[in-house]
Amino acid sequence: MVRTRFAPSPTGYMHIGNLRTALYEYFIAKHNGGKFILRIEDTDQERYVDGAVDIIYKTLEMAGIKHDEGPDVGGDYGPYIQSERKNDYMKYALELVEKGEAYYCFCTKERLESLRAEGETGVKYDRHCLSLSKEEIEENLKNNVPFVIRQKIREGVTSFHDEVYGDVTVNNEDMEDQILIKSDGLPTYNFANVIDDHLMNITHVIRGNEYLSSTPKYNLLYEAFGWEIPTYIHVAPVMKDQHTKLSKRNGDASFQDLVAKGYLPKAIVNYITLLGWAPSENREIFTIDELIEAFDVKGISKSPAIFDPEKLKWMNGEYIKAMDFEEFYKMAEPVLKEAVKTEGIDLKMVGEMVKSRISTIYDIPSLIDFIDGLPEYDKSLYTHKKMKTNEENSIGFLKLIIPILENTEKWDNDSLYALMVSTAKENGLKNGQILWPIRTALSGKPTTPCGATELCVLLGKNESLKRLNEGLRLLEG
Repeated sequence: MVRTRFAPSPTGYMHIGNLRTALYEYFIAKHNGGKFILRIEDTDQERYVDGAVDIIYKTLEMAGIKHDEGPDVGGDYGPYIQSERKNDYMKYALELVEKGEAYYCFCTKERLESLRAEGETGVKYDRHCLSLSKEEIEENLKNNVPFVIRQKIREGVTSFHDEVYGDVTVNNEDMEDQILIKSDGLPTYNFANVIDDHLMNITHVIRGNEYLSSTPKYNLLYEAFGWEIPTYIHVAPVMKDQHTKLSKRNGDASFQDLVAKGYLPKAIVNYITLLGWAPSENREIFTIDELIEAFDVKGISKSPAIFDPEKLKWMNGEYIKAMDFEEFYKMAEPVLKEAVKTEGIDLKMVGEMVKSRISTIYDIPSLIDFIDGLPEYDKSLYTHKKMKTNEENSIGFLKLIIPILENTEKWDNDSLYALMVSTAKENGLKNGQILWPIRTALSGKPTTPCGATELCVLLGKNESLKRLNEGLRLLEG
């Protein structure tokens, strides 16, 4: 059975690249009828952020990702919180020491810093403690001298296959004897990953391509234990631009930030899945279930993907257009109530007007700011080449229609539209020559979320006539 895992560190909000990795892991598992595992990797206690675990749970829930095993589900090896499994890691590290695949290192921080300062070994540890005798090691342990346990890198080369990058070969001499167990007794990220992935029967490891260089170290550990090596799928980063990675450390938007800005979780998931993965069919809008069905590792690109806010806006707008109106209105109502203070305005009518014209619900206020009060505007707005209107002839058009509107009793959209169209026809005018001046006078804006007759209904007869007369005065002044 295919088993994948998402193993975030609880160090703050989940950035876009992390969530994309979780999605790929989820889709690969579910596409193959497998299991998706959640593991909290909290061994770096210095970077631990209170509340971050809850953020991870909430983010996955909002994104529509449900893990099969993990801290709040359990399973054969749960709960999966690394800091609670300290003894397990030490046991396996000591097994490597016994096999000669790892060793105790008692070097002080000062010695290591002096080596780096002197540049004697570059960035690699000089294996000073590898030559310690059994008696020296036992004496140090007896005297509680602080230590770490390091992996002993073998001579030769290490090769592995990655599903995205193909065959990779690394000279072992380029690798350092990495630390497996830190001086506080907790495992390093690299060591804990190998142990946990084995114990949890992880078959496919999906992660960022920054770990390509670490993979040979992992494989040497698997070989030292005699364990099966998982399938590797490394993915290119999500970039802010051609040169800069998206990163929460750089203050780039997290999933929570995007939701707070009015983006729908489903749209975010859809968009970031396509950052670095191409479906076999030529389409862009997918539900979660459709992504599970369509996801193929062969579609993952080696090239970095650039996060395009404008493309996300477009996609979010498409999701809003496709929403059931009642669902949309429930989401938009608080924004509408905040944006419109005028009593008697039909907010549902406003919602219907703006639904197909926005990218996020926070686009609404700027579209309807004319409702509470007519903004100051230049009379040049009355000029529209296609409608064949200008400042001069709009005076006559408004003078023609205002008395007719004053005397009409039917103030609904169909009746008003029929009235305006018949007025235009009777006077040898184009419909736009009546409708455009009305729309401009009622809104004071170059674009509106609806047409002239809908604006009349929305604002009501008294307010509409008031604004039409104000428009006429502006033009005549």
